[in-house]
Amino acid sequence: MVMEITMLDIVQARNRIQKHITQTPLLHSKVLSSLTGADVWFKLENLQITGSFKPRGALNKVLSLHENERLKGVITASSGNHAQGVAYAASLCGITALIVVPETTPQTKQEAIKRSGAELVLYGKTYDDAEEFANRLALETGRTFIHAFNDPMIMAGQGTIGLEVLLEQPDFDKILVPVGGGGLLNGIATVAKSINPAIQMIGVQSKASPPWYYSFKERRMVDVEYEESLADGTYGGIHWEPLEYALRVVDDNVLVEEEAIAEAVCWMAQHHHYMIEGSGALGIAALLSEQMEDVKGKKILCVISGGNVEASLLANLITSRASVESFNDEPYSQD
Repeated sequence: MVMEITMLDIVQARNRIQKHITQTPLLHSKVLSSLTGADVWFKLENLQITGSFKPRGALNKVLSLHENERLKGVITASSGNHAQGVAYAASLCGITALIVVPETTPQTKQEAIKRSGAELVLYGKTYDDAEEFANRLALETGRTFIHAFNDPMIMAGQGTIGLEVLLEQPDFDKILVPVGGGGLLNGIATVAKSINPAIQMIGVQSKASPPWYYSFKERRMVDVEYEESLADGTYGGIHWEPLEYALRVVDDNVLVEEEAIAEAVCWMAQHHHYMIEGSGALGIAALLSEQMEDVKGKKILCVISGGNVEASLLANLITSRASVESFNDEPYSQD
């Protein structure tokens, strides 16, 4: 089945969810603009409810459920952020939620899910393991399975980010979006291509977990080797339907090294005093490591997808990096 989402779907999603989410700010980065010769902006979804963009899609899906579906509850699989989004949406609507996460999910995300009132189940080492188990439980319990990205309603909810941005500033040349399964990238791309088809949509993924990148390049599903990644929110497998849709609305994808992601996380803390997770730092990593071509003089948006990073991890990254020896010597700037 061919997946389709439209601008109308995203406008309807915005109307459905806007009173339950934060319209996150756009931040101009004078420092990164100077380094790259571009005009660089951030969309700060690290300041969203639950600390990531995920409640947008989850709310759009849950709020659209029929009453009999709500009575049976919902279930999902997630590496963390989507789980928190679903738990928040379910709590808001007064329905039960069962969350299946990989055993490798950071403790901070596990605790946030539990605090939301959802039931937490740990299963498997990867997102794929957790998803397979959650699908089995959905069949057994009658709960509605809410996929992290392979769902038009989820994509439309994530696309509200693009709507907020481009209604405010429609003249971006490139938009850099972290990509795991493609829901965020496709949702924003739908808006961008509707408002200004000249905007280049670029997905960014870690070399440690690159299935989207290679599948997009070869226009088919490609098996890859996985390694541990700081960008755990984009870690795991993909589905054909979102990929096929991306081949129509996304211009390109780039890969970044783990070292570049670590540098970007530290850079954001140093220069803008925000804690962001590895997935949220992918666009910054692409710019700092010069993986992007043709950026000078261009207006570029980096979607900062989340801020749920363990404080201890961030501290270790900062103290272990020679590049941040003068961490406290740099002037603080949000301009």
